[in-house]
Amino acid sequence: RLPFSRVTEEDLAFFRSVLPGRAVTDPDLLESSNQDWLKSVRGSSELLLRPRTSEEVSQILKRYCNHRNLAVNPQGGNTGLVGGSVPVHDEIILSTALMKDIRSFDSVSGILTCQAGCVLEDLSLYLEDRDHIMPLDLGAKGSCHIGGNVATNAGGLRLLRYGSLHGTVLGLEVVLADGRVLDCLATLRKDNTGYDLKQLFIGSEGTLGVITAVSILCPRKPRSVKVAFLGCDTFEQLLKTFQLCRAMLGEILSAYEFLDSECMRLLNTHLQLSNPIRDCRFYIVMETSGSDPTHDEEKLHSFLEAAVTSSLVTEGTVATEDSKIKALWALRERITEALTHHGYTYKYDVSLPVEQLYQLVTDMRGHLQGRAKSVVGYGHVGDGNLHLNISSQAKDPALLAAIEPFVYEWTARHRGSVSAEHGLGLKKRNYIYYSKSSQAVALMGQLKALLDPKGILNPYKTLPDEQ
Repeated sequence: RLPFSRVTEEDLAFFRSVLPGRAVTDPDLLESSNQDWLKSVRGSSELLLRPRTSEEVSQILKRYCNHRNLAVNPQGGNTGLVGGSVPVHDEIILSTALMKDIRSFDSVSGILTCQAGCVLEDLSLYLEDRDHIMPLDLGAKGSCHIGGNVATNAGGLRLLRYGSLHGTVLGLEVVLADGRVLDCLATLRKDNTGYDLKQLFIGSEGTLGVITAVSILCPRKPRSVKVAFLGCDTFEQLLKTFQLCRAMLGEILSAYEFLDSECMRLLNTHLQLSNPIRDCRFYIVMETSGSDPTHDEEKLHSFLEAAVTSSLVTEGTVATEDSKIKALWALRERITEALTHHGYTYKYDVSLPVEQLYQLVTDMRGHLQGRAKSVVGYGHVGDGNLHLNISSQAKDPALLAAIEPFVYEWTARHRGSVSAEHGLGLKKRNYIYYSKSSQAVALMGQLKALLDPKGILNPYKTLPDEQ
């Protein structure tokens, strides 16, 4: 534990005066906020603060935490997978759960401005009624907050079509460690006046400031959505199918995901989800979305005909109705849930050149030689993002020692990134050098020292220990 102050009765009195009824000390209520979604990391915070406005966040930080040297753990929906969203020791938990106002939506530009605590699925439903959609879609959409999505630069299922949050987020409101409210909540698509400060906070995991509001560019709702579920015998065929897909579907391709046969087995065993096609080694979940149903259907039909004729795809099914589309997407979105029923899971989220994407899974299986209960691979082929998951009966230090640093060395050797979209958090912070130079990490440390000189914001996360 770093030498931060501990919460006193005097501190509690102040927080209760600023947040009447919203300074929580009940251990039972704190339980879920102290533990991450995977139940792999647990903190020991004795105080949960639930502000409603950026002004309250400012008071908490400026008038107290920064002055008193009290460490703070910003927390959104607590759906993170690298231990970044929960305390390590007794840091005060600063939750955005009550910050869920939608401030404005411009139907002409498609720009939504809202508080950081808005749940992603709620925003999606709000926009659906207004003929728009959110530019990101995640398996955790029913729980995750948009502020947390931005703080971790969440990628999700449709990055292939709409790009990353670095492009779709137009503005942010951020409270700095000293309580200053940084208003960069622009709603302009073009603003070339000086440094683009908001980019610093996208993906910073709450270590540089607390995101309290977001303005984000939202696409029009597509008139025609279709999902194909396809099977391939080899990963090479899967990649060639992707090449063909991009060439023939072009602008209507919105997602291209994959899972292996071991993922399918776990979905069937633990969640009773059935395979809609015959057994294959690899499966593709592919989505098209466009404005002309007839045009889109013709393009998809031509693509599928070419893929089958050239023996790239061995089996497939297409869904156009909402219920069937959701059923096919569940086979990709619920893999993490299935893994939680399978045992203790070591999770890795890496970016690699697409031709190397599955080789890491194959090499890891060979490297572990049966010591793991299962080694599975799935992820986003469209943006070269592999989710490698290794299961064991229980937490196993010997297995972990065999996995790490092998997985990071392999990734670095193939010029990949050790974190594609999950962030570094607590678990991966000391592996940053496999993806970033020492000069880059040193500059990150200098930025942290500039914006948070006392280091009170989400300590022990993102940056390596020596920083």
